Amino acid sequence: MKRREVIFIITALILGAVMGGLVGDIIGTFLPPGAAKTVFTKSIQIGFDTTRIDFYAVSLTFGLMFKINFMSVLVVLLILVYFRWWYL
Repeated sequence: MKRREVIFIITALILGAVMGGLVGDIIGTFLPPGAAKTVFTKSIQIGFDTTRIDFYAVSLTFGLMFKINFMSVLVVLLILVYFRWWYL
């Protein structure tokens, strides 16, 4: 694979995860309480919390958090299947 294709696939996976998470949250807000709402709204957060270094005139904040839900995983899997079918 070329470097350009790898960058394209990584970008597609990141955008797919973000859009899938957003769609999952939107769908979850409109569903009535029950199992389906739990599937769409439940998420797992992986990462480390923000660390803040506060100087007098400058404040630095570091952190990285991934919020993974059902739709984000589903969209990422669909993208992987699509790219496997397209490039192999």
